[in-house]
Amino acid sequence: MKKRIKNISVLSFVFIFTLFACTDDLNITPNDDDTLLGEELFQDEGAYRQVIAGVYANLALTGTEGAGSSNIEGIDAGTSQFGRVLLYMQTLAADQMIWSYENDPGTRELQRNIWTAQNPLILGMFSRTHLTIALANNFLRETTDDKLNARGVSDAVRADIVEYRAEARLLRAMSYYYMMDLFGKANFGTEADAINSVLPVYDRAQLFDFVESELMAIESDLVPAGQNEYGRADRGVAYMILAKIYLNAEVYTGTPRYSDAMNYCQQILNSGYNLADQYLHNFMADNNTNSANNEIIFPIVSDGFSTQNFGPTTVMINGSVGSIEVNGEEVGVNEGGWGGALRVRREFAELWQGGDFIDDDRNTIISDGRPIGIVDISDRDTGFIIQKYSNVSSNGTPGIDLTFVDTDFPLYRLADVHLMYAEAHLRGGGGDLSTAVDLINDLRTRANNPNLVDSDDLTLQFILDERSRELHWEAHRRQDLIRFGLYTGGNYNWAWKGNGSNGIAIPANFNLYPIPNLSMSSNPNLTQNPGY
Repeated sequence: MKKRIKNISVLSFVFIFTLFACTDDLNITPNDDDTLLGEELFQDEGAYRQVIAGVYANLALTGTEGAGSSNIEGIDAGTSQFGRVLLYMQTLAADQMIWSYENDPGTRELQRNIWTAQNPLILGMFSRTHLTIALANNFLRETTDDKLNARGVSDAVRADIVEYRAEARLLRAMSYYYMMDLFGKANFGTEADAINSVLPVYDRAQLFDFVESELMAIESDLVPAGQNEYGRADRGVAYMILAKIYLNAEVYTGTPRYSDAMNYCQQILNSGYNLADQYLHNFMADNNTNSANNEIIFPIVSDGFSTQNFGPTTVMINGSVGSIEVNGEEVGVNEGGWGGALRVRREFAELWQGGDFIDDDRNTIISDGRPIGIVDISDRDTGFIIQKYSNVSSNGTPGIDLTFVDTDFPLYRLADVHLMYAEAHLRGGGGDLSTAVDLINDLRTRANNPNLVDSDDLTLQFILDERSRELHWEAHRRQDLIRFGLYTGGNYNWAWKGNGSNGIAIPANFNLYPIPNLSMSSNPNLTQNPGY
């Protein structure tokens, strides 16, 4: 079923984000005490929709006074936008992307795999993710039956609040999923914890159990998969996160759960989602309304007018404009973009070499006049560039602004499920080999690639490479390489890994990021990850 198009995030969250920052319960300090939510706000029955929109807002916005503002004390907007720092920590820190301007805070250390606990991007991710948890907890505290009874909230609104509460719990669980994946631990608090209390710290196994049980507990209260308003979470998002944690369970807990991953992949495949008509529809300015609308399971919303921010799509579209090509007009931004800020590493470029990918729609590499290798990161004329994302609609209309883009970031989409199904099958999770082959060929057919695969082609190495070709620059790569045992150590080196131009081994403790020093100082229960 086609998702309803009515974006709660764009409609409501700019207003409520001005009000919503009650965060002391997770040791996050708001910049302005006036942003605390007051009891009087909830006397208005229309406020509940706006308040849940504020939880969503934290995935896209950093503050209330424009793209450069931050609502977390001591955290810069440029190093704490959720989608941007997630992209940096999962993609820039791996083998697909390089950032030219290494004087930008934190980027040099991330992309050379030499980070420390003082890295501002790592702090931004830790803080922004905990802020989503705090916002969700605050919403849940204010929507208990006792409080709704005391306010005389109508039955009609209370029915909506059941869905809103489930969504708040999902967004909280998703945040703990990312903490589990990136840091292996988190300050753990729910609505049951008193504000300003010193919180316990959950380790990976505890976080895994919480995320799993929480998503299962809320399933019946969530809107069925693919049927919620665009930009709001539903059962499809819950299934996606469950599939993700089960696919990576051996990393997180030491116990493989591939059959469970297969189960939730199958549930998503049976939920009415469809691949976009064209691959690049997923990355255009109208991906909320074009054929990608039924492939994108959950987006981080971006709007060039009402939600201006330096999020992942704004960064990638402006950043991928070439220093030589000056092709900004083609992708709907200023002609020179950001002057060649982003390029691809040699190893990613080599995945497209050979005759199988010449006409593949996923291959947006621009290579003419450029060497494939990057010897000097500051030399923006070296290394290939790509043109995957654009601020242009499928009908050729550019976005409303030439810097801040209209293109939503596809945090989860159906194509990933096709690939997860095939991988889970190969890892012993069940399913059917012919179905796995068909799901991979669906992606190739959609990309206009005539080189279809058969069962003999379906190996784990093939899946890893195909994930890179299909899902590059979508914040998955570090997680994939860790799952395949190729991120740390020296079994697979890529350009500038470990600060070597051709790549060198990095220690195993880099499979987790360090706990930021400032975060540790705010909670005596937090301890540093080994090796830092």
